[in-house]
Amino acid sequence: MAAPTAGPARPVPVLRVVAECGRSRARAGELRLPHGNVPCPVFMPVGTRGTAKGLTAAQLAALGCRICLGNTFHLGTRPGSELVRRSGGLHGFMDWPHNLLTDSGGFQMVSLLELSEVSEEGVRFRPPHGGEEILLSPEKSIEIQNALGADIVMQLDDVVSSTTTGPRVEEAMHRSVRWLDRCVAAHARPEQQLLFAIIQGGLDPDLRLRCIQAMTQRDVPGFAIGGLSGGEDKAQFWRTVKLSAEHLPRDKPRYLMGVGYATDLVVCVALGCDMFDCVFPTRTARFGSALVPWGSLQLKNHQFAKDFRPIDADCGCSTCQRYSRAYLHALLRSNTAALHLLTLHNVAYQMKLMSSMRESILQQRFPEFVREFMDTMYGGRGGPPLWVKEALESVGITLD
Repeated sequence: MAAPTAGPARPVPVLRVVAECGRSRARAGELRLPHGNVPCPVFMPVGTRGTAKGLTAAQLAALGCRICLGNTFHLGTRPGSELVRRSGGLHGFMDWPHNLLTDSGGFQMVSLLELSEVSEEGVRFRPPHGGEEILLSPEKSIEIQNALGADIVMQLDDVVSSTTTGPRVEEAMHRSVRWLDRCVAAHARPEQQLLFAIIQGGLDPDLRLRCIQAMTQRDVPGFAIGGLSGGEDKAQFWRTVKLSAEHLPRDKPRYLMGVGYATDLVVCVALGCDMFDCVFPTRTARFGSALVPWGSLQLKNHQFAKDFRPIDADCGCSTCQRYSRAYLHALLRSNTAALHLLTLHNVAYQMKLMSSMRESILQQRFPEFVREFMDTMYGGRGGPPLWVKEALESVGITLD
């Protein structure tokens, strides 16, 4: 009698949880992706058009970055997805051997609000640089992302500002669920590119839970928490993150979109999030701001003109190893090289912060790490904000 044939092999789960904090919801794991495993929690630098502004792909890799972002809307309009596809996809185009995530273009509904119009069909944009009107439908977003070839692709969602209230928020939530189904149906490379859903629902707990209930019925490999970090009150922000993370599956990645401030990263790891992205560390560098464990240094200020110390004596990045605050202050007045050096330092700061958090979770000392971080960041400023204390206390970490 012939042996029964095995059914189709189940795909390997994207997330492998390695350790969990015994008190909070923080966890350390690995994202098993086509271009290599990525330790998490992880911060992903944003490379809008193929690299983080001010850094080469090789420099990003040297800083320990193993996944970064590309922007579907901007890459799809200039230089165009077909040109990128012919270059070997975004990996070949930017000479990046590691993992990539492409957003869906949905955020441009907020950032280019005056140039966009949303309907059930999709989003119509008037390009900011002129040219023909663009319809970004769920199908078109996935078509572009399939051509770009990122390891993780995002559904097109209906994005409204986090401060929006009323029926538009519920409409956007339901439409995002319908658009997820259209993205799944249009996705041509599900084995090679992992499609994540995006939870919407504004600041309304009921809408968030209804969206989670609907989207978790779809068999997608990961979930993002979208629609936050748009100016909402921090008390509402952390409660929405906590609610969402609590109700998303334990065995799949939780990606909190648009979050990059150091304090927010620490709090949201405690609340159970695994992945983060934000333009903040690279954008703030272009304004002369260097990130440090006690806040930031505004290096354009005159007080640094004769300060021969590095940005941070405990930072191992090449900027801190080679250059002084005085040198960077002088460069910032006339030379764009300073922006490059500050960008490199700020990304290195984010990478070190995430790896330190992960190590503390592995060592079962995450609550101690959080207390040390907050004492360093706020010790000279009267202590952390109330929202930080409340958020951490909600998962068992007290700072007093």
